[in-house]
Amino acid sequence: MTVWDALVGQDAVVETLEAAAAAATLVGGPQGALAAARAGMTHSWLFTGPAGAGRTDAARAFAAALSCVRADGTSARPGCGECVGCHTVLTDTAADLRTVRAEGLSLGVQDVRALVRDAASAPTSGRYRILLIEEADRLTDSAANALLKALEEPAQRSVFLLCAPSVDDVMPTIRSRCRVVALRLPTVDDLVGALRRDGVDEATAQVAARAAQGHLGRARLLATDDETRGRRAQVLALPSRLGRVAECLAAAGDLVAAANADAQTANSERDEAEAGALRTALGMGATSSGGTGRTKRVTKAAPKAKTMMVRGAAGALKDLEKSQKSRGRRTVLDSLDRALLDLAGLYRDVLARQLGATVDPVNPDATREIASLAARATPERTLQRLEAVLATRDALAANPGLVAQLTVESLALTLREP
Repeated sequence: MTVWDALVGQDAVVETLEAAAAAATLVGGPQGALAAARAGMTHSWLFTGPAGAGRTDAARAFAAALSCVRADGTSARPGCGECVGCHTVLTDTAADLRTVRAEGLSLGVQDVRALVRDAASAPTSGRYRILLIEEADRLTDSAANALLKALEEPAQRSVFLLCAPSVDDVMPTIRSRCRVVALRLPTVDDLVGALRRDGVDEATAQVAARAAQGHLGRARLLATDDETRGRRAQVLALPSRLGRVAECLAAAGDLVAAANADAQTANSERDEAEAGALRTALGMGATSSGGTGRTKRVTKAAPKAKTMMVRGAAGALKDLEKSQKSRGRRTVLDSLDRALLDLAGLYRDVLARQLGATVDPVNPDATREIASLAARATPERTLQRLEAVLATRDALAANPGLVAQLTVESLALTLREP
């Protein structure tokens, strides 16, 4: 098993990255530098592709191959997946790897400046200091400008790996300094093969692969997680609830409530652990029932020093709460986006049935719902509904500040039965 096994349906990308990694193992002399350049090895890379294509997996696999200690540039294949170099990169514990991900709605300048400082340092054990930015499309303007300076004058043995949905999502001056690696969505057969290798039975793999619409991680959840399958079933049943206005509002409320529950489940324990760790670092005791802002010192201090410490602690806790709120908001939006994608797939199947299109359905397990919706509407009306769902996805992605409840309610009213 190699690091490239995580890339499903990306044979051309694997060939490109493996060649560059193999040449990069020769770094150190003039001939090595020339060979690396000929193989396309460069100090900055931009991995693009739609959600589910595996752009972050590709970037991390490449980072592991660059750190592989078994590869010698001539015979051993870089990225064995078993050596300490590969293992520490894949588990995000490598000393020469720094990973930055947007926990909230954006990636700020402070994180990028820290990354740039790391890039200026020589690698401690491997060939390269590797800086991985998982969501470069979420860089703020100031963060992007800070990164640009590092890309314009790169350190000799640093490699930047940026990930974004498309080149258009990255500042032009940044993407012009990167080698672009474009990933495609895996096919249904690709996903079925991956799920079968995971031990999933054929029938379940087929349904999960089609419903996932090219997203391997989503396919694995649909194939193995009952809760994920249950949430999808609720979304597919949503159109049948859209009759009267009150029913539309109730259905929208349930959808948003489910997204909020997802965020609470995903983040609550982490939020509490982060707040507790920060209070410990600040020398403060547990919070009272009033929340993170009301704290109590557990050690004695002079009145003036104590006042200064409390003020500083309050500011740090406020910053943490702001960050956690942003992360929670993003989790809600991600959950809603998955639901809207399932809904779009349903209306796509309805339209295909109405038009007699000979295409495989996204939802082969929802034939009854598809037939019912197809019989109750014209193709023109189904197309309007599909466009409304996609427009809502785009609106929430482009403007995270939109009120989710009102946005989903508006969509529900648009989709309602006449």
